[in-house]
Amino acid sequence: MTENFAPRRVAVAMSGGVDSSVAALLLHRAGWEVVGVTMKLYDLDEAQLPAGHQGCCTVDDVDDARAVCRRLGVPHYTLNMQREFRDRVMDYFVAEYRRGRTPHPCIACNDRIKFSQLFSRADALGAQYVATGHYTRIVQSPGGGASLLKGIDRAKDQSYVLFGMTQPQLSRTLLPVGDYSKDEIRQLALDAGLITADKPDSQDICFIPMGDYREFLRQRAEGAPGEIIELDGAVVGTHQGIEYYTVGQRRGLGITAHQGEPRYVIRLEPATNRVVVGPESDLYANEAQLSAVNYISGRPPTNAALVSVKIRYKSPEAPATLHPGPGGAALIRFRQPQRAITPGQAAVFYDGDTMLGGGIIEPPEMHIADGQKIDSLSAV
Repeated sequence: MTENFAPRRVAVAMSGGVDSSVAALLLHRAGWEVVGVTMKLYDLDEAQLPAGHQGCCTVDDVDDARAVCRRLGVPHYTLNMQREFRDRVMDYFVAEYRRGRTPHPCIACNDRIKFSQLFSRADALGAQYVATGHYTRIVQSPGGGASLLKGIDRAKDQSYVLFGMTQPQLSRTLLPVGDYSKDEIRQLALDAGLITADKPDSQDICFIPMGDYREFLRQRAEGAPGEIIELDGAVVGTHQGIEYYTVGQRRGLGITAHQGEPRYVIRLEPATNRVVVGPESDLYANEAQLSAVNYISGRPPTNAALVSVKIRYKSPEAPATLHPGPGGAALIRFRQPQRAITPGQAAVFYDGDTMLGGGIIEPPEMHIADGQKIDSLSAV
């Protein structure tokens, strides 16, 4: 952030953590007119939080964000967005699990709250730009348009959760911490005397501070008991609700190994309310069907493209071929079989450092908008 900008107003999403604090610091030093914005997303019973809990939206988090803004001499606002967060993230989280899928709430939050609601609130504050503390970089092309790149700190790169961003959003977004390592960010905060300099990173799902998502689901939806079956249809047990299982799960199945070979969840069948289990070898697949695909450039490739793909936030990238399809669908064919390709998660594709886009993984039997599945045999 060394360029000389004319004074322009930017709304910085401040969670009360060190990353967003330093985002505000860097922009302030670069001459931007910074407005700190903390989004109140949900209420936590702070008396029930575990010792050392690090999340967001506690009273302390709001106070920390406000203290950083006071240190920088910039205004700070708290926006109540609990209804939007409940409707667009928490309810979605529960509904997806009830459909036998495994959602990623951070992707939903970025897509439906931070980079949608935040823009409208920024407009009300007279801010032309928004900024966050994501470890990702935006590069504006001389000929117009923008690219989204991995953060310099590969261990902290968060490009995966931003695959839904659009060109209009990128043109108004600043991601200043993506050019730094986490150690450098902490040092910047320490040198500036920010209260968040030594604050631990957030952990787990922010609105489930105890980390027990199954208990969170039980409090909101009563599971329907059903059968646990082998791939050949043999019934080997019962379950209390498919929302309590995810593809690749081994522990907590309540069944014995088959001929000494452990069993894993291979797939979930919401239509029949069955959990299908099998040997680990059956978790591997060569292809993934995607829906709701977004291309950062705004344009899908005209032909099959060689890419590297992440099928989970923490998974390594795998070489693959991307076959774009109609109606926001796509087929990913991997060079090597991948383990536990999980419906509801995101598959995000890259060309080196550049994140090209991504989509939501669907079950293999998923059919796309025009009623025709992308043919894995003819998609070459």
